[in-house]
Amino acid sequence: MSDPSTPPETSTGIPAPEGAASIIDTDYELGQNNIDGKVGPFGFDIHNPVFLISGLSVVLFVFYTLALPEQSSSVFSWLFGVVTKGFDWFFIGAGDLVVLFCLVLIVSPFGKVRLGGRDATPDYTYVGWFAMLFAAGMGIGLMFYGVSEPMSHFSSSMGGIAVGEDGVRTDWAPLGAAAGDAEAARRLGMAATIYHWGLHPWAIYAVVALSLALFSFNKGLPLTIRSAFYPLLGERIWGWPGHVIDILAVFATLFGLATSLGFGATQANAGLNELFGVPVNSTTEVLLISAITAVALVSVLRGLDGGVKVLSEINMGLAMLLLAFVLLAGPTLLIITGFFDYLVAYVEYLPALSNPIGREDVNFSQGWTSFYWAWWISWSPFVGMFIARVSRGRTVREFIICVLLIPSMVCVLWMSVFGGVALDQVIADNYTAAQEADLPIKLFKMLDELPLTQITSFIGIVLVIVFFVTSSDSGSLVIDTITAGGKVDAPVTQRVFWCVFEGAVAIVLLLSAGGLASLQSMVISTGLPFTIVLLLMCVAIWKGLASEPR
Repeated sequence: MSDPSTPPETSTGIPAPEGAASIIDTDYELGQNNIDGKVGPFGFDIHNPVFLISGLSVVLFVFYTLALPEQSSSVFSWLFGVVTKGFDWFFIGAGDLVVLFCLVLIVSPFGKVRLGGRDATPDYTYVGWFAMLFAAGMGIGLMFYGVSEPMSHFSSSMGGIAVGEDGVRTDWAPLGAAAGDAEAARRLGMAATIYHWGLHPWAIYAVVALSLALFSFNKGLPLTIRSAFYPLLGERIWGWPGHVIDILAVFATLFGLATSLGFGATQANAGLNELFGVPVNSTTEVLLISAITAVALVSVLRGLDGGVKVLSEINMGLAMLLLAFVLLAGPTLLIITGFFDYLVAYVEYLPALSNPIGREDVNFSQGWTSFYWAWWISWSPFVGMFIARVSRGRTVREFIICVLLIPSMVCVLWMSVFGGVALDQVIADNYTAAQEADLPIKLFKMLDELPLTQITSFIGIVLVIVFFVTSSDSGSLVIDTITAGGKVDAPVTQRVFWCVFEGAVAIVLLLSAGGLASLQSMVISTGLPFTIVLLLMCVAIWKGLASEPR
């Protein structure tokens, strides 16, 4: 006999909404298209054809890149140029629309809708919830770009505008640059950085997460990307239109994760070289990815609460400890006043930075913003589904505010502290080591000028590695859910498969002739088709919320 306190399950295996009657009536049964069985001691329960197509494609991709590294690198480079130069307006405009949509939801009557039904209660405390969504959503990127991006925009802005013979700008400065004006370059550089890490990426995550949570917890559909399209496609989501949507989500997630893992490996390698003299080369990076993927496998076997949740909370604690140390060891008053000044600069420059057409700063808008937006969109199925799984019981207004505004402010604080200290070292102390260093090593060069360098640098390496593990584990969980047709309790063997291949894709792309450039090419290429999916999700969310009791 079932526990009367547990909500009854729908035909798709999702707990029925509590205190609501908005379940979508569908003939689909969870797992009806799945193939299940055993190979020796290992069980499997996979969706046909989503798992087969996506899994086989990834295996073939790995072999192609290893067998023909020069050719594959040329293809990746060509893709990057075509997508960034031809669709920069589309990425930037889509990001703007998603932010506006989220802000409208906050103030609309739909904000009262509760995910899971009117009587649903949150599964996690605020602390646990924030730790998991933050570690999954931004971890490795903040470590990699916390110092390097503000410094890069500052340096390019100080260099001023450079125009080639064809009349097109060749510099990488945002907007109109700030040649020779250190204060203006500092504000512009930080505003551009916050633009890439603030409202826009978190709005992208929020839309995907909200669509998944709404149609799973309130409508009773499987926890998979195709479910969000029921208001637009109806029962056709169980056929090929839905298969294509889920396969696109798998590809976007896999390559978005591989890019982050590649960045994490290069930075961990750079930090280990700085501290212990470990050689910086592809062999070390491959060993790092392999070792950390092995650790991620252990986390996968421990499950969501015993693996990702515990590691996320440990990482959040370490990150806040490092943040507090840099804040106190650096020019504290300048950092605090800078935080508010950078927020004002962000608001001041936001209209120009988010303008999708008629841009003259082509290298910045295409090479920085287009890449970032494609990266965030590629991550959105992974982060969105992960956030959805841990957000049952929140109202739409609470959900959007917490997912959109609070993490954005944390990102602003992070960039203000780490980027602010590095910029002050250049402007006030004329210390240029961080400015002149390669991207992966900039963080450690900044820490060199602060007390307890060995300890803080070691903590930085640990943070990169644990963010690496949580991202890989969370991503495996999400891809497995999609390729299992929405089942959240599929055999753990499948999650192990995806965890291994995330690391394999990162390795082969790093080993290809293009290295990190190949990673960037693939993430932006897979992000393009999923941008269309993202915009259609906004329409589906509005239709879905309109049928909910408030």
